[in-house]
Amino acid sequence: MNVPIIAPSVLAADFANLARDVEMINQSEADWIHIDIMDGVFVPNFSMGIPVVEAIRRHAKKFLDVHLMIVNPEHHVEAFQRAGAENISVHIEVCRNMHRNIQQIRSLGCTVGIALNPHTPVTLLEDVIQDVDVVCVMSVNPGFGAQTFIPHTFAKVRQLREMIAASSSKAKIEIDGGVNLSNIHELLEAGADILVAGNFIFSSPDPKAVISQLKTVQ
Repeated sequence: MNVPIIAPSVLAADFANLARDVEMINQSEADWIHIDIMDGVFVPNFSMGIPVVEAIRRHAKKFLDVHLMIVNPEHHVEAFQRAGAENISVHIEVCRNMHRNIQQIRSLGCTVGIALNPHTPVTLLEDVIQDVDVVCVMSVNPGFGAQTFIPHTFAKVRQLREMIAASSSKAKIEIDGGVNLSNIHELLEAGADILVAGNFIFSSPDPKAVISQLKTVQ
């Protein structure tokens, strides 16, 4: 198993002390900072926007992974790139022309992620898997933090890993939702590369220690 990329989700951070929590991530063994953008349309919740991404960018020393849970993402990706996004993930469920979305994000100099809701089959990625850098597999229903991990995710990751290998794609598999020490080993065995964790990290009395534990599990 490869050493995973750990991406704390600031959706679970203390927004009144966001700079403090971003600095904690800077000082930790985390690799990325995961930022969830919700529009209240695609998912039943609102979260963050371009000014918050800009504020995080001013303090962050880690790679910014921006996950757009929004409709019409093509109208907004350029603004998020200017705000500091380095990877931008959009949902396959809202992209009517996936190739165009991929080309748009890559033209901005960002790496490209495609996200899938729990009910969305990985087979829908067959025609684009060679063109993307990250596949973000939602392991909870999107819209809220602190949800329970959906066990079918393990089979989905294994299927996706087979598809990536068969197509010689370089895409990395990202797991978003409910990641903790009880499922990380099986996720890595199934083929996951990037692990997003929010509440599990930020609800701990020692978030840096939890990040270290996630980083070193084998």
